[in-house]
Amino acid sequence: MKYIKIPFLFLWRAWFYVIMFLGIIVMSPLLIALSSTEKLYPYFWKVVRFFSYFLLYSMGCRVSIEKEEEIDRNKSYVFCANHTSFFDIWLMAIMSKNPIVFVGKKELVKIPIFGFFYKRVVIMVDRGNANSRRKVYGLAKQRLKNGTSVAIYPEGLVPDEEVVLAPFKNGAFSLAIEHQIPVVPQVYFDCKRSFSWNIYKGGPKKLRAKQCKFISTEGLSLTDRNALKNKTFDLIYNELINDKKYMKYTLAAKKNNNEPIQ
Repeated sequence: MKYIKIPFLFLWRAWFYVIMFLGIIVMSPLLIALSSTEKLYPYFWKVVRFFSYFLLYSMGCRVSIEKEEEIDRNKSYVFCANHTSFFDIWLMAIMSKNPIVFVGKKELVKIPIFGFFYKRVVIMVDRGNANSRRKVYGLAKQRLKNGTSVAIYPEGLVPDEEVVLAPFKNGAFSLAIEHQIPVVPQVYFDCKRSFSWNIYKGGPKKLRAKQCKFISTEGLSLTDRNALKNKTFDLIYNELINDKKYMKYTLAAKKNNNEPIQ
């Protein structure tokens, strides 16, 4: 039965790239204009949010969002979420009316059409280059000063699908403390099951996401960075391990690879 599904799954994945690329091409004059200056970025973000809804629902997915706390549209935040899929970006856009600048890996700039706009609006990082990581920190600080929020997937790269949650890096938490702004933990339960990096898996799903209660950085110093990082990690990790669907998929991947649970 699973082999019968593979051709349909390939067509479904191909449909994603077709509508993504065609959508970007159709909107390209507007996107170029709105990404030409930081002052217009809030309007660019509105277009991104609209396109994110269109893209995910065109893929047959539904979005279910739980929020323990709402963002203030006049404040900046550091958004931190688990990273499992290409769907994560679009889901975060749907969840936030606040304009967000993503910190993303440099390799995505190679994607035709998408990469052109990606490099115009994303703070790119070469994670294997120490100088690149330092420059990213400075660029993110500048955007926060201008009142924009920053999104960082603190695991760095997307971990293997059998990993519940990979260890966090420090950058997001240093930024949040330095600017005394809250960390917004978000948890994505179904993106990995729906659009896995394994091209033989996935399909239309209900994409559940949770925005947890914000973690304040008021009064913290950089010496508290690890404690803040660990608190954020534990919160997201506990949400994931207590979700039956997420863990069923993750444990199945571990079983297939004959690896011990992490």
